[in-house]
Amino acid sequence: MLQTLYDYFWWERLWLPVNLTWADLEDRDGRVYAKASDLYITLPLALLFLIIRYFFELYVATPLAALLNIKEKTRLRAPPNATLEHFYLTSGKQPKQSGLSGRQVERWFRRRRNQDRPSLLKKFREASWRFTFYLIAFIAGMAVIVDKPWFYDMKKVWEGYPIQSTIPSQYWYYMIELSFYWSLLFSIASDVKRKDFKEQIIHHVATIILISFSWFANYIRAGTLIMALHDSSDYLLESAKMFNYAGWKNTCNNIFIVFAIVFIITRLVILPFWILHCTLVYPLELYPAFFGYYFFNCMMGVLQLLHIFWAYLILRMAHKFITGKELGGIARPEASGQGSTNRKTQFLRKRQFKKVWEEGCPLKKTSSALNGPAATEQLLAFHTAHLVVVVPSKFCPSPDSSEEREKDGVWQRQQITQALGITEYVGGVGS
Repeated sequence: MLQTLYDYFWWERLWLPVNLTWADLEDRDGRVYAKASDLYITLPLALLFLIIRYFFELYVATPLAALLNIKEKTRLRAPPNATLEHFYLTSGKQPKQSGLSGRQVERWFRRRRNQDRPSLLKKFREASWRFTFYLIAFIAGMAVIVDKPWFYDMKKVWEGYPIQSTIPSQYWYYMIELSFYWSLLFSIASDVKRKDFKEQIIHHVATIILISFSWFANYIRAGTLIMALHDSSDYLLESAKMFNYAGWKNTCNNIFIVFAIVFIITRLVILPFWILHCTLVYPLELYPAFFGYYFFNCMMGVLQLLHIFWAYLILRMAHKFITGKELGGIARPEASGQGSTNRKTQFLRKRQFKKVWEEGCPLKKTSSALNGPAATEQLLAFHTAHLVVVVPSKFCPSPDSSEEREKDGVWQRQQITQALGITEYVGGVGS
């Protein structure tokens, strides 16, 4: 039974054009051809990548973060509560009554959610590792393909296909790229979980399938072009995230603009109109379509749909950036990180407020006055100057008793001063 499945899986008509067999791709006369067994090495290499990443983040990324003044912030842990913990893990992350007052439950869920949020240092280390790999991979990829004739003439990608021998540089480029994506898939559960988590899994799986298939079906020339094209913009994104986490907003925004331009050109212009045209049209001039042809191009279509989805998010973010509707916080087109201005804004916008007004405040006590980045910045500037904090009652409700007030006061003070960068605190509703 297993042998039958194995034989059917490796049936030549699935992976190779008509009238060709695996025997045609046996090594001979000093010429080496791609074989499926070559890919076995990628799994131990993926584990090696995870080990290298661990030491890189520990001995390179962490000291670099310290130089940029990116520090791990201490977060107050939620006290043990079996009922709320079970509800949090199984049903949702919003408050639920459990023998505690409504305010105590809200506070527990707030602290519990904070425990799950990745720290700025963790985000920086992850971005540093990916930036380093993508930059090296892009340089290596260009070195592999820049002197090849098919880099300049797409029709030469299929010249002599599939009897195309491989060279060591192509072999190692493939093995390293595939191993890296395996390592990303292995570590995705422990990495920073972003809003596009499902799309990332689809992307990693589709990439692994494409790289693997293109190797043992000898689509290597097309594969090297596709991998180098993807690496050309990824390192720009990771560097923008690094500068964002370090608080270098102008540098981050400038790099993001360059990234957006490169991403749109490579993923929405070059990939569909050059690379996809090369894999869809030119092969049919040499041989009839077969399963491998349809499979490869379907997987390329999946990647292209993901590129369109991410391009939409990039353009939406670029629009907010250009029109000034969003300040800072450019961290990732797939799922924006929370910049310091966003943390301030979530305290100040669109909420019921307890307002402590100093004489001469430039804004009126109206909901419209508290909307928009301009009003937010005015409030921040005014109240920072007067050492007064505007606190939404949802986030900092006033304690029900003097004992509870004293117990919770330290935490409230820390959260507000960290978010707004000031040194005095005026309590919430009822204080």
